[in-house]
Amino acid sequence: MLISRTPPALGGGRVGILTVLLLLASTAILNAAMTPAPPACGKPQQLNRIVGGEDSTDAEWPWVVSIQKNGTHHCAGSLLTRRWVVTAAHCFKGSLNNPSQFSVLLGAWQLGNPGPRSQEVGIAWVHPHPVYSWKEGTRADIAVVRLEHSIQFSERILPICLPDSSIHLPPNTDCWIAGWGSVHDGVPLPHPQTLQKLKVPIIDSEICGRLYWRGAGQEAITEDMLCAGYLEGERDACLGDSGGPLMCQVEGTWLLAGIISWGEGCAERNRPGVYISLASHRSWVQRIVQGVQFHGHSQGSRPSGLRTRGYRAAQGTPVA
Repeated sequence: MLISRTPPALGGGRVGILTVLLLLASTAILNAAMTPAPPACGKPQQLNRIVGGEDSTDAEWPWVVSIQKNGTHHCAGSLLTRRWVVTAAHCFKGSLNNPSQFSVLLGAWQLGNPGPRSQEVGIAWVHPHPVYSWKEGTRADIAVVRLEHSIQFSERILPICLPDSSIHLPPNTDCWIAGWGSVHDGVPLPHPQTLQKLKVPIIDSEICGRLYWRGAGQEAITEDMLCAGYLEGERDACLGDSGGPLMCQVEGTWLLAGIISWGEGCAERNRPGVYISLASHRSWVQRIVQGVQFHGHSQGSRPSGLRTRGYRAAQGTPVA
């Protein structure tokens, strides 16, 4: 901005100052207008859906990302902002100090055909929860991932909301999982590796605790875990789905209720999927991730259901 240095005319000092202030205000307004606000979280822009199938539709879950290790799908994650992804901490076991091995693929519906609108970004660093013990099936299996640079939002790449304090998920609430993991134990998702989805009801924590009972003082289901799935088995997450989202819809908006963490086998009877609850770690995520969006009930209504597909490993092994 050029400001005249010539002496002002009599009475012109205030006018000159006012002019400068108006110019500065106009510039600030223009700059603010040129900085786009992030899109609303949890709102897919694609309206067409396949009902009853396992393949998701393109752009149905625009926050689901593939975390790649040395160029191969390793885990899933969920996009929170232009610069942050949340996933399971165990996905980085033994590799925490080597972020260059990893990248994040966003906007890819089919891993075998990601398309020109997908984006692949390196990982700057990984921040696991400080109390995670790096042992299989333990509490606080959550990490936030800082991308090397900000990504561009599109209809295929959008953030998901975190649940605010008004959200409670009673048993039998229908939610969804999604991922590119195995379709059965030892059976990888076939080409073109289309993102899978599965509807899973929330299971009462006391029931789940009894199913995974290991003896007095050895509770497998900790206070920050959620269980979801089917006691009869047959439908579940599996190997390669770790870190992916457990998503519940509240008043038309998708919330990240949990993160796929562990289980015993894939789709085995009385061995439902175990997820890390975002409600338990909401404050921790908020302290690290600037700009994360929250959503809850406007008038106390209960969440409605969703869908996706799953992961897991034998003997309580987290599925990476």
